[in-house]
This record gives sequence, C-alpha cells and structure tokens, in this order.
Amino acid sequence: MLPLMMLGQGWPADYGGVMLQAFYWDSYDDSKWTNLEPQADELAEFFQLVWVPQSASCGGYVSMGYDPEYWFNNYTSSFGTKAQLLSMINTFNSKGIGTIADVVINHRKSLNDWVTFPGETYRGVSYKLLSTDICRNDDGGATLAWANQNGKTLSANNDSGEDWSGLRDLDHSSSNVQFVVKGYLNMLLNDMKYAGFRYDMTRGYAPSYTGIYNTAVNPTYSVGEYWDGNLGALKAWIDGTKVNGVIQSAAFDFTFRYTIRDAVNNNSWTSLSGSGKGLNMESNYKRYAVTFVENHDTQYRDDNDQQDPIRQNVEAANAYMLSMPGTPCIFLKHWQAYKESIKQMIYARQLAGITNTSTTAQQAYNSSANYYAQRTTGTRGMLIAAMGSTSYAIPSTYVTVLSGTNYRLALSKSTETAWASVPSGTRQDPFNVTLTAVSQSSGAQIVYTLDGSEPTATNGTVIASGSTAHIGKSLTLKAGLLINGTVTGVITRNYTVVNEDYGSYEITVYLKDPTTSPNNWPQVAYYCWDSDNAQQCGNWPGVVVTDTKVVNGVKFYYKTFTIIGNQYTLNFVFSQGGSTAGSHQTVDVTGVHETAFFEVTTQTNKYQVRDITAEYLPYLNVTTGDVNGDGRVTIKDVTDLISYLLSDDDTSVNLAAADVNGIGGITIADVSALINLLLAGN
Repeated sequence: MLPLMMLGQGWPADYGGVMLQAFYWDSYDDSKWTNLEPQADELAEFFQLVWVPQSASCGGYVSMGYDPEYWFNNYTSSFGTKAQLLSMINTFNSKGIGTIADVVINHRKSLNDWVTFPGETYRGVSYKLLSTDICRNDDGGATLAWANQNGKTLSANNDSGEDWSGLRDLDHSSSNVQFVVKGYLNMLLNDMKYAGFRYDMTRGYAPSYTGIYNTAVNPTYSVGEYWDGNLGALKAWIDGTKVNGVIQSAAFDFTFRYTIRDAVNNNSWTSLSGSGKGLNMESNYKRYAVTFVENHDTQYRDDNDQQDPIRQNVEAANAYMLSMPGTPCIFLKHWQAYKESIKQMIYARQLAGITNTSTTAQQAYNSSANYYAQRTTGTRGMLIAAMGSTSYAIPSTYVTVLSGTNYRLALSKSTETAWASVPSGTRQDPFNVTLTAVSQSSGAQIVYTLDGSEPTATNGTVIASGSTAHIGKSLTLKAGLLINGTVTGVITRNYTVVNEDYGSYEITVYLKDPTTSPNNWPQVAYYCWDSDNAQQCGNWPGVVVTDTKVVNGVKFYYKTFTIIGNQYTLNFVFSQGGSTAGSHQTVDVTGVHETAFFEVTTQTNKYQVRDITAEYLPYLNVTTGDVNGDGRVTIKDVTDLISYLLSDDDTSVNLAAADVNGIGGITIADVSALINLLLAGN
C-alpha cells in the first residue's frame, strides 16, 4: 500500500466535473440549506460539486461565515441548523454531488477579548486555541500591544503570510494550531461527509501548511483562494503545497478570471489570444486550475460597493470558461440569471468529454474583425468557442449547437451525438424542442422516445435532423442518432411542464372574401407562426388559400389548424401573396387559439383587420334550419315553416333544411327546434 501522504493529489486528474458556488454576498435566503437541498435533482444533472458557505456559528450574528467563532460544537449559522446542513449534504451525496466546505483557518473570532477562544470537545477530544497561537504581528502589532497591557502572551512567530486586520491571525507553525485544524478538517470530511475543501485567504499563511493539512486528512478535492492574478505567483503557491514532491491542492485561476474579465468588459475578444492566460493553459498546472469568472468577492453588490464585476457578456464569459480545460466553477447569480444557456454550455462540455487536463489550442483570431476562436479536444469530440464577431465562419466539420451575444459553441461532427435545443428543466407551458444530429454521416436521422424508454430502430419516432418534437406534459425525452439501423449518441432530457396539454383540437380561421370590392385582392394567402415561433404555413408570404365557405350568406376563405396546448396560440398575416405580398398585407393578428372570423378593412400602410367572430360563429355549424333557402337562418325561416305546415304547401321551403330537429318528418316540433336554435344563438 502507498503511504497515506502519497494519496493526496490536490485534485483528480482528467476530471470532467463542474462546480457551483452556491452563494453570493448576503445570499442568506438563496443559500439556506433548506433551499439548496430541494434543488438536488436539478443540480445533479449539471454539477458534480457544490461549494457552500462556511457552516459553523459565527457567534449568533448574521454572517457570511468568514468570521468563524466555533469549529466543532455549534453549527447554527445564518444558513440553517446542523441537522438541516447534514440533511442537505446527505441528499447531495445520494445524488452524486460532493459538497465543498468553505474552510476559514487563516483567522478566527475570539470571544470576550482579543485572545480568548472557545474550548470545544468532539468525540471525547478537547480542542482549544490559545493566545500563544496568535501571530505576534497580528493586526499590525495592535494585538501584541493589547496582550502586553493585559498580561497575555502571543506566539513568538510573525505571520507566515499576509496580515489581516479584524480577527486573530493564527500561527500555523504552532503544533496546537495544527492539532486543532487537523481535528476540524477530519470532522468535516469524515463525520459531516463533506467531499473536500475550499481554503479561504491562503495568502494569509504559507502554502506548506495546506500541504500538511491535506496530507493528514486526504481530501479528494482541495482548492485554495490565493488571490493573485500573476500566473507565476499562482504556480508558486501550488508548488508550495507539495509534500514529498506531490502537489496537495488546486487553486482558483485568478489569471484566467482577469483575462476573461478584460475581454468581456472591453469587448476585446482578440485579447484572449496567445498563451499564458491562465493556469488552465499550463500543461503542468491545468489539472489544478479551478476556473471562474465571478465570485462573492468580485461581484457587484450595490452602488457603494461595486467590487470588480463582469459588467456585460456574462453568458459569453461562461461559455468560454466551460469550453476550456480546468474545473469550471459557476457563480450562483449567473446560474440563476442564465440557467437555460449555462445548462446547454455544460451539455456541450460533457458531450465533447472535456476534462481539466484536455488539450486546447487557438483556432482562429482576427484583430480587425474582433473575433477569437478556441478549440478544445475532449475524450469524445472537439468543442469550438467562437467569441466576438460572427464574421468567423464555423468549419463545416462542426455543428453550432448554441449561440448568444458574442459567443457560439460548436461541436465537431465526430462527437456523434444527438442534440436538443431545450435543456432539462421546468417550463410553464408546452413547447417544441428541435433535435439535431451532430454526426459525420450525412444521412443521420433522429429517433426519440417520450416515455423514458431507450430509442432503437424499432422503438421511437424517427425524424429528420432539425425537426421538432412536441413536449406537452412532464416526461423524459431520449433521443439518439439513427444511422443504417443502429442507434448511438443517445441523450436524455427530463422536462416538467406545469400547464400540461389538455388535448389537441382543431380550429378554423376564416377571412371574409377580400377579392371583391372594395379591396379586390387577386388571391388570398395565409402566413402563420405559433407561440413557439415555428412557421405553420411555410415561409413568407405563406400559402395561397382557395377553400371557401358561405356562412350566414357571406363568403369566407378558410384554413384549419391544430392547437396543441392550453397556452399554445397562432399568429397571422393575411396578404395577396406572390410578389405583391409585402405591400399588400395586413397587420399582425396574434393570440388566436379558437375558431375565428376576420375581415380586412381599410389600408393605412398595412391593411387593418376586424374580428367579426361574434357576428358569424353562431351560424357556423347550422346545417339545417335555412328553410327558405336564402343562405341565412332568421325569424323568416320560422314564419315560412309555419306557413308551410298550415298550408301544406311545399313550394316555399327547403324540405331537407326544414327537418330542424333531424328526427325525420316535418312537424310542429321542427318549428320549436328552430325557435330554440335562434334563441340560443346557434
């Protein structure tokens, strides 16, 4: 067996996971343990790690956790109770999510004076920091001055890193500090079941101590916040964690962060070109690069506390990060605001098989056109992140799967996978999802199922690449490539639809004949698009409609459509079609979801449209009752039918139409049925 010290490797090699920073500054509601735990199912599809705030008590005050008072015994924090915390961690573990603890050991809050810390007992062992565990130069010498005045003794050693005023900086060369910290970390890892650590403010103490602690407790994941944008400084810190020549911790890639910040804020995409732009570009260090574009210290907080935020192109910044080596860490506010697109970015990363050690190279850049493209090779395919101007042409051997302001992501066709335009998640209303084949085979089709079963050549619906599937209710979609009878590249999407379809139905849209005076149109064309922006009558100007029907004595053109959900609507433009459509068209008619009647009225730039449904719908389904045959059903039909019955004269009535109740024969009951029909407006 290898010695325990050799097991610590800082961060797994070839790691393909993505981490979520599940808090921001003052995120006391969003980051409560009871709010994060119910999100486990959704988070598990996209994140393998979730970094949460420091979870021990800060003395009963509302705090983000960076002034810890307790380490062992008190876990009532601003984010919940210990029971709630353990429940969340347990749920995350059951879903395959590792929880990363925020470890604040550079400094600690004292109790009633400058140098007294709480004594704590855990599993029968007592842990207590002493005044002699405080760095001699703490608070620029202010702590020493107080100690001398009050008969207290500090450590003989100065801080091994930067001094931080406010709380007591700990002397990590102290054997007692190391004993207490090791016990604390062991409890987090083995009793509370955290998966690893994010070490806060590692500039405050020498990196060798991070190596000592990780070697002692052996976390799978360890990342240090060494806040320095200098690449050499980051590499030196990582090397400083080595024990027996083995690196013991990853680091947040501040160099990468500042590079992407400048590119997106200045809209200067070619500044991404060249090497040395981050730990994740360094062959010997990218395994240890945890990349990020925003965190709780850089985010915009308010007008008086603006920090150093990404001010524009937030989606583009995340798209670039998620297409690169390293382990990406998504900021909670970005996840909340851009969840749909970030999900798709993570899918693209997963499908290409990009890991923290993947190979990446500049694809193309043009300073005058202001674009930059980076290509990263994963275990399954390649992913291009094209940033800035769209004048860069994506190679024909790639398929663009996602695009937005100043970014496009394209998967190589060699990835051989299906792609869905809508990620897993909850939506209010039914929707359509476009399914695309990312394949080198020009004949690749898509086969999909909507019941969670595995699609095969004989199980599922087969469609052409680029076609849509309708999602009308909560379900599991599985879609794959169908090539020569074989199905590969299957993807799974889990959809929840709040307002599920209650069944499809047909409607008919009628347009009062505009081919006569005063409009004198030569023909009638319908252009239609639905609430999902899918065309229903082909490209503009749509289809020429020739079907007509007389309703209550008036001629109408008509076309029938299918409504596929209770929130699904249709929109229309009526025109003369052909080359004159653009100058002879109506205004948009929107939100149609029931059979309707419209009339073209005056032309002011575009023809206006009047809704005349109320005038004609009552007569639509009358197939009998027009006794006198004048094309209308009115009170005159009643009088004509009565006259016929009284005189037994069949010359004035349509005998087929006179059988109003449809039971055969013509009697006084038909008169009654006709009167009821008129009174009911049917």
